[in-house]
Amino acid sequence: MEPLTDAGRGLLSWLGSSQFLRMLLLGFLVLLLLIPISQISGVIEEREARQNEAVEDVTGKWGRDQSLTGPVLIIPYTHRWTDTDSSGKKVERTQTRRAFFLPDELDVKGKVDAEERSRGIFSVPVYKLALELRGAFAAPDFKVLDVADADVAWDRAELALGISDVRAIQETPQLGWAGQGRTFLPGPGSLSLADNGIHVDVAVPRGKEPIAFSFPLRLHGSRGVWLVPFARETTVALESEWPNPSFQGNWLPVEREITDAGFKATWRIPYLGRNYPQVWTQSEVPSEAVAASSFGVRLVPAVDAHKMSERSIKYASLFVLLTFAAIWIVEVLARLRVHPIQYLMIGGAICLFFLLELSLSEHIGFALAYLLASVAVVAVVGGYARAVLGSAKRASVIAGIVAALYGYLYVLLTQEDYALLVGSVGLFATLGAVMYLTRRIDWYAATATSQPAAPQT
Repeated sequence: MEPLTDAGRGLLSWLGSSQFLRMLLLGFLVLLLLIPISQISGVIEEREARQNEAVEDVTGKWGRDQSLTGPVLIIPYTHRWTDTDSSGKKVERTQTRRAFFLPDELDVKGKVDAEERSRGIFSVPVYKLALELRGAFAAPDFKVLDVADADVAWDRAELALGISDVRAIQETPQLGWAGQGRTFLPGPGSLSLADNGIHVDVAVPRGKEPIAFSFPLRLHGSRGVWLVPFARETTVALESEWPNPSFQGNWLPVEREITDAGFKATWRIPYLGRNYPQVWTQSEVPSEAVAASSFGVRLVPAVDAHKMSERSIKYASLFVLLTFAAIWIVEVLARLRVHPIQYLMIGGAICLFFLLELSLSEHIGFALAYLLASVAVVAVVGGYARAVLGSAKRASVIAGIVAALYGYLYVLLTQEDYALLVGSVGLFATLGAVMYLTRRIDWYAATATSQPAAPQT
């Protein structure tokens, strides 16, 4: 290979010193660093998948999210109609159908005794749920269904309750029904709204008086508790020592108190707010409307390290760009030359921050992991910048900018509701600072004076 001529060396020198071309080169380096950034993002997804596997392992043995549907009073009746056979003769036909009645009143009081269970380095919020359900059914009125009283099988009625994970039932509940005791049986019975649950055969008194009921329910579960407003007036009161509840669903609590010692929440829901009636038949089961009416509380960790890491990695390319911009400004103002490989070294350190943050947060918590990772990267970048820029003062400026970026990112991560506002204001302030610091630079002169002299012939 022939050595470069003087003209070739001069051209390379000019390409390296042209500020516009150096900006293009820095942009290319930022794009190049997107490769390790995307790989770190893949690691975050893989660790999150591992966490989900651990969660499934724990909840599969202890109990999953618990969703309660009911209680519902189900009464069979005989449906009669006239049909025409193949010969044109009128034939009287009958079929056993079921009517579903919801309570007039439902009062649920419960305590969610929560704790964290670990599988390896991952932890899962689980709970012991103790509920007391009380209420009353109005005397069933089959006139609204156009069913004769004689066609109703009053002695074959049942009370059913849907429970999403019946494996986690801790004791057989005893039903108090119209002053008598009953023991629940496995399965949801005739309640087609639920795949799993419990039911009990009951006798419906003939009369117009309301039918009172009550029963306790002891369940294990994890992460969340969900209910549906199955009464004309549904009242639910839950309390727990878990300090980080997330109230979700179609209704939020009308009263709630959240402290470091736990939470208390009360829901009061009239039936006018839901999209299904108090009475229906098996041909009119409002499955979708019932599923859409659920409400409850989710027990969330104080800080989800993987979610925070996933959010922070989205800012990685911006961090690299801003760090490169800071070094480039020092280059221009101090008339220095920083080699592209040195830029890549610093960019690599910025990228490794997110991997350090993830790996440490799985063991010591996100806040402390973030602090240790940012201090380590600031120290490495500051020390390397001292050697590259040849001045402790210049290196301290770069280290200070990187430290400010990490502080800025932490604010973005912890103030999720204001992340867009803080982010846009921060970027605007950064652009303003760059414009201010470079306002007196004659870019044409900076490029022209660095052009190589014409080669001698």
